Amino acid sequence: MKAAAHASVHRRRLTLLAALWATGCARPPDPPSADEDRGERLWPPPPERPRFAWETDLRTAADLFEDDDASRTRRLLAGEHVPRDPAFDKPTAVAARAGRIYVADSVRRRIVVFDVPRRKAFVMGWRPPGTLQKPSAVAVDAAGLVYVADTTLRKVMVYDALGLYQRDIGSPAQFQRPTGVAVEASGRQVYVVDRGDNDNDRHRVLAFDGVGRTTREIGTRGTRPGQFNIPVQAAVASDDTLWVLDAGNFRVQAFDRTGGFVRAFGQVGNGLGQFARPRGIACDRQGRLYVTDAAFGNVQVFEPDGTLLISLGRVGRSDRPGRYGLAHGVAVDETGRVYVVDQFFNKVEVLRPVGEQEASRLLQVAPKYR
Repeated sequence: MKAAAHASVHRRRLTLLAALWATGCARPPDPPSADEDRGERLWPPPPERPRFAWETDLRTAADLFEDDDASRTRRLLAGEHVPRDPAFDKPTAVAARAGRIYVADSVRRRIVVFDVPRRKAFVMGWRPPGTLQKPSAVAVDAAGLVYVADTTLRKVMVYDALGLYQRDIGSPAQFQRPTGVAVEASGRQVYVVDRGDNDNDRHRVLAFDGVGRTTREIGTRGTRPGQFNIPVQAAVASDDTLWVLDAGNFRVQAFDRTGGFVRAFGQVGNGLGQFARPRGIACDRQGRLYVTDAAFGNVQVFEPDGTLLISLGRVGRSDRPGRYGLAHGVAVDETGRVYVVDQFFNKVEVLRPVGEQEASRLLQVAPKYR
């Protein structure tokens, strides 16, 4: 699916520099015509008060620029070329902090960075000594260090915010199949999900300190509390609780900083609050959990006790806002924006939280967006 062919339908360009920092003052997207699949742009839908709104898709470097006539004229006069080729071939994971969105591309073997404040897109992990082979997960700490789990290298590569290689964590002798990485905001503890294989029992999480020394091993294979069956991803909450997406057991499990089991929730099923093919997990500043499911094509948002708050998006056969063909990674930044990786439609969707004032305004114009 060519990104340019769908630009007019899918994108309202980020009015950048301020857009990812504001608490939600952007105008709603232009309404689609009556004969188009409208997708979803508000959650929950009207007449309920919206909590999230579709903001944009990220596919190319051009998505970092305003696309009005004045902006195009200014770029033309400045001789500025905006690349419109797809930024990635197979996005797997995403992380975001301080206006930079890091997208792991397992086919091109690199991290694509959408740098919002500088209106630039660049790549990292493509040259020695920090060359990536198959990035599967990405996380960012408060200092801006970027942690990338690589399933082929069987280690975690660490870069600064601009992509300069710093060090690596772990080794092929320690990991069998690292598929997830999570880090405390302080950077003092890094967690690596070692998924193992279907025919062995090395399904666990390894913890490392800030300089890369192993501190503990969490979990064994099984179904009891604190055990895992095909763990795939992890996230660390603001209180340093570790959350692990235990996909084969169709649940999410929480652990304290010492590796002690705290709680778990989830079960297999096709209903709200249940899981079928869970793929990604993220936490926001309030401790809420965001879990993507490839079967449902959505993001379910939970309280830490497992109470379902809202479901964002659904499976779609057409590439439209809020429609996901293969939902995968998910991230939440400090503004509360949600970034959803869709491997089938080759995009990262951005959903923004909606404040009270904006919610009232959106409800006034909501009939145009149904």
